[in-house]
Amino acid sequence: MESGPSDTPDRFADDPAFAVHEGGKLSVRGTRPIASIEDLSLTYTPGVARVSSAIAAEPALAKRFTWAPRVIAVVSDGTAVLGLGDIGPAASLPVMEGKACLFSEFAGLDAVPIVLDTKDPDLIVEIVAALAPSFGGINLEDISAPRCFDIEARLRERLDIPVMHDDQHGTAIVVLAALRNAARVTGRTLGDLRVVIAGAGAAGVAAAKMLLEAGVGDLAVADSRGVLHTGRDDLTEVKRWIAEHTNRAGLAGSMVGALDGADVYIGLSGGSVPESAIASMAERCIVFSLANPTPEVDPQMASRYAAVVATGRSDLPNQINNVLAFPGVFRGAIDAGATAITEAMKLAAATAIADVVGDDIRPDYVVPSPLDRRVATAVAEAVAACARQEGVTD
Repeated sequence: MESGPSDTPDRFADDPAFAVHEGGKLSVRGTRPIASIEDLSLTYTPGVARVSSAIAAEPALAKRFTWAPRVIAVVSDGTAVLGLGDIGPAASLPVMEGKACLFSEFAGLDAVPIVLDTKDPDLIVEIVAALAPSFGGINLEDISAPRCFDIEARLRERLDIPVMHDDQHGTAIVVLAALRNAARVTGRTLGDLRVVIAGAGAAGVAAAKMLLEAGVGDLAVADSRGVLHTGRDDLTEVKRWIAEHTNRAGLAGSMVGALDGADVYIGLSGGSVPESAIASMAERCIVFSLANPTPEVDPQMASRYAAVVATGRSDLPNQINNVLAFPGVFRGAIDAGATAITEAMKLAAATAIADVVGDDIRPDYVVPSPLDRRVATAVAEAVAACARQEGVTD
């Protein structure tokens, strides 16, 4: 006799991660009770018609009488999910739901995950632009490079609400915050540092641009074929820009070779780095090895040579985690009525994160814990103040 569905063992029963995700992690609940006919008539028809008519006549009223200004769209096509790669929209949805939970938990913002069954940049831009009236901000997530650069740039130009690709800018903000404090620990300034970034994807490019903006001394970026320099004929438009604005020392060859005498290694690519390369770095060097779940540089080995070691892991000190940035960045932008997220706002966010550490700074504490509730508030206040100062508000 064949066994029925109830007799089939649940292969997920012993894994607590699946229990957390059972049925999804989000729900939508009304903010007003509907307990009477009067409640119904005000929440929906006929009362809602008066509100809709007022908005039709004066569109700016939507900011007061709809949820749009405080809701973020978390948009992905599932092509570059951290540690998993191109897994598609359905498989990426749990990640986007998780991101929405973090917006709620740390910034008090509602967020809606939207996964798109297309990889066409033109179509993604059109879909997101068409959906934009329902939201106060667009968080692009896990979209592969180089498509992510084009999609973000076009949406930023087209929309009058904050748009940010978190894999680029969230990572870059937290890297800069951690590097500011790591430099302090080692008695240096950003201007003293020679940095090597391994990885020229979304995070590597954004981190390079932000470090340049912040005044880092010198910087080289490497992809899988070696250091980016103007003599290479295989560079994309984005990588050529990086080559033209970095690598003042004129380095060529491998990333490992570029580490000789470098002050800072920032790993944003995966793979592995040999101990000999870390040993060749400057004294009291800084190692940020951010691949998950396996860092490019073994943290225990790195600590034999580096004054400061950071990873992307929650079970090790100095976790460089995007959750330190994106909730406060969007909260601040929305609180200020910002129409965009500017470079100055990102720099303000990085400074705010670094300042939370304050006088408690030490080699194993150059960046706050992702669970430190002070961070989102500090970032939001700094971003909002910067937005107002720059005049990018309604």
